[in-house]
Amino acid sequence: MATDRSRSQAFEVWAPEATTVQVVVGEAAHPLQAVADGWWRTDVPVPGGPIDYGYLIDGAGPYPDPRSRRQPNGVHALSRVYDPDGFAWTDHAWSGRQLAGAVIYELHIGTFTTEGTLDAAAARLDHLVELGVDFVELLPVNAFNGVHNWGYDGVLWYAVHEPYGGPEAYQRFVNSCHAAGLGVIQDVVYNHLGPSGNYLPQFGPYLRTDAASTWGSALNLDGPGSDEVRRYIIDNALGWLGDYHVDGLRLDAVHALVDTRALPLLEELAGAVASLSAAVQRPLSLIAESDLNNPILITSRESGGYGLDAQWNDDFHHALHVALSGEVTGYYADFAAPGALAKTLTGGFFHDGTMSTFRGRHHGRPIDTRTIPPARLVVYSQDHDQIGNRAIGDRPSSTLDDGQLAIAAAVTLLGPFTPMLFMGEEWAASTPWQFFTSHPEPDLGQATARGRLAEFARMGWDESAVPNPQDPQTFLRSKLDWTEKDDGRHARLLAFYRELARIRRERPDLRDQRFASVHADAAADAAWLVLRRERTTLVVNFSADARPLPGIVPAAEVIASFGSCLSAGGDRTLGPHSLVVLDTPPTDSDRHASRTPSEEAAP
Repeated sequence: MATDRSRSQAFEVWAPEATTVQVVVGEAAHPLQAVADGWWRTDVPVPGGPIDYGYLIDGAGPYPDPRSRRQPNGVHALSRVYDPDGFAWTDHAWSGRQLAGAVIYELHIGTFTTEGTLDAAAARLDHLVELGVDFVELLPVNAFNGVHNWGYDGVLWYAVHEPYGGPEAYQRFVNSCHAAGLGVIQDVVYNHLGPSGNYLPQFGPYLRTDAASTWGSALNLDGPGSDEVRRYIIDNALGWLGDYHVDGLRLDAVHALVDTRALPLLEELAGAVASLSAAVQRPLSLIAESDLNNPILITSRESGGYGLDAQWNDDFHHALHVALSGEVTGYYADFAAPGALAKTLTGGFFHDGTMSTFRGRHHGRPIDTRTIPPARLVVYSQDHDQIGNRAIGDRPSSTLDDGQLAIAAAVTLLGPFTPMLFMGEEWAASTPWQFFTSHPEPDLGQATARGRLAEFARMGWDESAVPNPQDPQTFLRSKLDWTEKDDGRHARLLAFYRELARIRRERPDLRDQRFASVHADAAADAAWLVLRRERTTLVVNFSADARPLPGIVPAAEVIASFGSCLSAGGDRTLGPHSLVVLDTPPTDSDRHASRTPSEEAAP
């Protein structure tokens, strides 16, 4: 990392196995002196203006700084000094947002707008405020090779991707979000590095040689030298939250972290973030993506867990997707079981120790619903993975009708969990969101495409329809078309999303942080679902036929509906693919439920 000191520049880097280290500034190479724990440091006189630099390790290089803040000419070029403290923040009154009770909106900077920049995204924040969003979650923005990809191939984690606007544009974006009343969650990837531009092994033992995932070599979290590797990760996380004023981090694929130490990295990170949160006096959230269905992630550290604030819950998505679409290929097969969605709504996980036929083994363990509030599960009917990892990146709007899309929105937004929307879903965007890359190396591009085909084969999808990730049109097709949101079905669904967000915000029982307050019943044939809270009942007809739903209070006030809702002979009757939200009086079971407030009571 480089820091500015008046007319000289301080340079320091961790290179524990090097014999000599030099920093190249301009035409000159300056030696660094070895200090403690494998670190090297020096001060170099510098002229005014931008300072580009790189490190020679035992004469090889120059390589970009592992902690580079800016890469104006790409990840293979020299780093440039950037001081984040030089930005003129105006968010001093921002006190942050709690995750409980909030709505998250996931977006990808490169495809959210035509321009694909942070500044262009900031110009669209009014739309998110009107929608009723509380947090904007950005897919990874760290520096990667090429012009565009999803962001999960980052190699310089401290630098903001230059085509998005670089670090100052990122600060402007966060500042604008806070001015609009929106928190920011940044997606970060600590389980692997991208395949091009990763020079970390030239500096030290950042990677394991004995463990890898399908994405690349695992980070060295528990071997010799791992203290500094963990410090590298934790410092990066604290940098987003501190230097860039971010309100939370989404931790990509934590199940791919290989860590055998007594103090797991995730628990150590949670402790460091809690300390920073106390120092800055605003909430800071950590959200894990995990394929393990293991509640230890969201169990408090006092109770022996890792102490993360939330984790993504794919089981909710899968159960809802099957109920709406009937698709049962690949990992969707198990979720065709009767009551799968109701079980997920009331218990959190569907696979809580049950047999997973896709994995060929039992999977997961139950959530302790007495001590873990439902807000610690982030749920969605769409997200970047569940759309982009389909063969053609097709959104549900391409196959489901308006009623089915409205059902997906209602179950997600009015359910007990923390809901997340994926950019464009609120207006049934017609554009796909496909897997795209721009690897400059042809061989790497071809290898990436072959890997995708292998994944699709296991899901039983048509490989012949898969677009080439390297084709620029694949990227351009994935950009949102903002001109369509105010017309036809798009406008109708957008209005309904806004109504649902308002209902969620105005009815306290929908933010109740007790699993005991959640009651769900489903028909044996999965044709209907009744989701009841203390005073709000959502009734859904998944069927293509009108269905009488006995047992629903006929005199209950209709708060909102989509499709047709009739009263006939004392029963509610819902038309095909319809839903109704009712104001219903509490039942005896509600009155006798525990009123002990959750540790994360919603605001």
